[in-house]
Parts: sequence; structure tokens; C-alpha cells
Amino acid sequence: MTRPSEVTRERILKAAERLFAERGYDGTSIRTIVARAHVNQAAINYHFDGKEGLYREVLRTAFRGLTEHQLASAAQSGQLTREEALTGFIRRQLRPLLARDEASRHIRIFNWETVRPTPVFRKLLSEEAAPFMGVATDLVHRFLPGADHRTLVVAAVWLLGQCSIFVRNREQLAGPPVELASDEASVEWLAQTISRLATGALQSAS
Repeated sequence: MTRPSEVTRERILKAAERLFAERGYDGTSIRTIVARAHVNQAAINYHFDGKEGLYREVLRTAFRGLTEHQLASAAQSGQLTREEALTGFIRRQLRPLLARDEASRHIRIFNWETVRPTPVFRKLLSEEAAPFMGVATDLVHRFLPGADHRTLVVAAVWLLGQCSIFVRNREQLAGPPVELASDEASVEWLAQTISRLATGALQSAS
């Protein structure tokens, strides 16, 4: 049986997630969150120790939501050829293009961080990103077995960028001149295209 305090905590998180996605961290006030969640400020302080703690939890949930599939698939990827593993990795990175609601809000929150980065986000990345970056680094290492660690990390960041530009700018790219659709067939085509380009680039760099 769910306790009332857990229900309240979840309601605060959902309200804050929507508001941070709509307005960003700086544009969202505690007063607005309180009104949207139908709680008092004491409840936010109790569960999250204030606005910063609440934002940290929203960011953590968003980050894990967007990376959990990569982490869960890491072991199976080792059993595939490097080209197959790369295509699967890219396909999973593009999954948010097919998502709606919660995943879309997570993307918008990270878009705000691109425009107005916060210390909360930088600290969260230092705490949460290592396992995910490890998956990407291990993947590019299969193409660049002789590369040093710095080169592998740069290559992993580059690979992530090839996907994230489409995810972050989904709404803009849906219109002219790109007109990129967000249906299964279009996203699969995009995954295959990025995979071919990335495979060529990584092979030429080895």
C-alpha cells in the first residue's frame, strides 16, 4: 500500500518535471510548483530540501530515463559485431524521437541546460554519467583499439553528438527544409544512416 507521503512526493516530482520542462530552472519558482502540485512549501522542503534538491531529483530521473536502455543492453552488445553493436547503440540513442510525454519533457529539460547550464546539472553529470560514458567508450574502442583514453572519450562524445543533435532539435527538424518524421520507419532509416556514416568515420580514424 502506497503511503500518503510517497503520493505527495510523486505529485511534487511530476509537477516540477512539467514546469522545469516548460520554463527551465530559473523560470520556475517554488510558488508555482506548490500551486501546480497542490502542496505547501514545507512538503517540498521535507522531501527534497528545497528547489535545488527537487531539481536534482528531476534531473536524475530524466538522465536515467534516457540512458537506462543503453546500460541494460551493454552486456548483449559485446556478443555482436562492432558494426551491429554500433547500430544498436545509435538506435537506442534515437529512441526518444519516438517517445512522447515524459521522455519529451526530459529532452526539453536538457535543452534548457544547453541554453542555461546550472551547477546542479554539472554536479549530477559528474555523479551519474560515468557508467553511460563507459558504454560509449567501450564501443568506440572496438573501432580504435590502439587509441589512448583521451582519444576514446573524445570519440565517444563525438558519437553521442551525432545522435543528440537530432533528438534535441526534433521539433525544429520536423519542419522544412529537413522534414524529419518521427515514426518507426523514419527513425530506423535515420539510425541506419548515422550508423553507416559513423562506421566510416571510425574506421578511417583507426
